[in-house]
Amino acid sequence: MGCRAIDTALVVEGGALRGVFSTGLLDGFLAAGFNPFDLFIGVSSGASNLAAYLAGMAGRNRRVYLEYSLRPDFVDVPRFLRGGHLIDLDWLWAITIREIRLDLGRIYARPQPFVVVMTDALTGAAVYRPTEARNLEHLLKASSAVPLLYRTYPLVDGRPMADGGVADAIPVGEAIRRGARRIMVVRSRHRDYRKTGGPSDFLIRWHVRHYPQLRRAVAARVGRYNDTVALIRRPPAGVSIVEVCPPPEFRVARLSQDFAVLAEGYDQGRAAAAEAMARWEQG
Repeated sequence: MGCRAIDTALVVEGGALRGVFSTGLLDGFLAAGFNPFDLFIGVSSGASNLAAYLAGMAGRNRRVYLEYSLRPDFVDVPRFLRGGHLIDLDWLWAITIREIRLDLGRIYARPQPFVVVMTDALTGAAVYRPTEARNLEHLLKASSAVPLLYRTYPLVDGRPMADGGVADAIPVGEAIRRGARRIMVVRSRHRDYRKTGGPSDFLIRWHVRHYPQLRRAVAARVGRYNDTVALIRRPPAGVSIVEVCPPPEFRVARLSQDFAVLAEGYDQGRAAAAEAMARWEQG
């Protein structure tokens, strides 16, 4: 099969449980039968939300956020303080594969490429990996492996990987490099958000100290994130970008454990779908 021309792309940011907004939005797209994209690129929870969208499984990831993520098996502070995972991706992947597995056949029945972003722990560089049915679930876990919060580096082609958000949280530049000229970017932060350093950055840099290039990537991510936001607002000539952000009243944090807050965030995503589709159709 020859390579398809890429003109349009859908890029979805991660952000752990803040991704409840994008899964609500994508469920709204499914309800409307809206999918005009030639390329899909996702990071961390954003990639998992894209997978459910491409599988046509409306409501699947709502259940992940509002049910599975609230079980004590997933987020466990005492376990973390004893040296284990704060977020147990192994448990989450095992139970969701067993109980609500993605329809892999439907995802790959369509020819448009689905790319998952990871960070190579040895080089600190972003890895943009095309997916297929045989590796998607593992790549989604690797893309979500936030250093420190999840203490393992999943191996992909024999190389340790970490959360894609470390190296490229909003891979709109990669969509442009692949030829996309009309791009929808779904974020998990308010439109006026600018990343700043904080105590968590120091802790993560200490945690990854045995991976010096990954440590440098963690240190550089604030500037890289803000540069990407600037690119979204002022894209190159010939490129148009529709940016979809949660509303100012969006309250979901990375590890929110409040059902009402998460349900509200999902509903905010559903409510944003109509406007996002209208903006896209306006060109």
